[in-house]
Amino acid sequence: MALVLHGEERFLIDQKARTTLEAWRRELVSDFGFEVMEGQGLTAARLQDAVLQAPFLDPFRAVYVRWLPANRADGLAVALAQIPGTTRLLIAVAGRLNASSKLAKAVSAAGGSVEEMAHLKGRALSEWAAGRARDPHGLPATIAAQVVRSSPGDLAVIDSELAKLAAYQSSGSKLTGDVVAQLLAGGREDEIFRLTDQLLPRPTAQALEIARNLTRGGMGPTLVAYRMARHIAMVLEVRARQDRGESLSQVQDEMPEHRFVVQKAYDAAHQADPARLEDALKAIRDYEWEVKSGQVDAELGLDVLLARL
Repeated sequence: MALVLHGEERFLIDQKARTTLEAWRRELVSDFGFEVMEGQGLTAARLQDAVLQAPFLDPFRAVYVRWLPANRADGLAVALAQIPGTTRLLIAVAGRLNASSKLAKAVSAAGGSVEEMAHLKGRALSEWAAGRARDPHGLPATIAAQVVRSSPGDLAVIDSELAKLAAYQSSGSKLTGDVVAQLLAGGREDEIFRLTDQLLPRPTAQALEIARNLTRGGMGPTLVAYRMARHIAMVLEVRARQDRGESLSQVQDEMPEHRFVVQKAYDAAHQADPARLEDALKAIRDYEWEVKSGQVDAELGLDVLLARL
């Protein structure tokens, strides 16, 4: 009924937290039974009040403490001297707890468990990436191995790269070795990021220059357009979440992309017009069809596309 997740692999902590919370929420009958508390600034008194509160309509209360700083964890141990059987508690710690952690001891004494998500390396990292490629992304293990070789040992980055490749494949395009190499972080990702940073609310002159440099450097024009579409689609999704009242941290927790990338999209979405974003996606779709049907030259068509956007 009580679980503390800590360690160096924040992505694994977040993944396990989501799975656990989803299972708990399926058993609840109302929103009253679920409470999220931000770890930053959380006091022992507030946590104790949430833990001891009796359920209203639900069979139990689920309390989730999100990203509690590791150096503040021991200060909350006093709040967990008693955890009622009607409360389920999950604490995600931003960092690693040491062996003498008062918080860990308090949770264990109350009948809960403490799990450390250790940093993955070597074979463990490769096996994790292969499993993640198969489920949920539907990619073969060979592509996972290429992603691991081309990416830093950050699980969030690796998973984001796998999601990007899966999205490209689901669009109907074939993932050849050359395409994978270009799509991965090693494939001029800094320039792609600069390009997407110059797209909204309207493409700048720098966007046109960067796009031309990418194509002259060997990246296919339609691949450049695809990356533009991915960025615009993400901004459109973020804007929809903003309209529903979701905060930046909520959007970052729900989306698979790297948190910094989501933050940039969140900032861009504030000034974006959803109708214009949808029109931009349609324009990119039309450009790709015109190129594939032989109606326009790919490079010249990319220049025209940016001008139209």
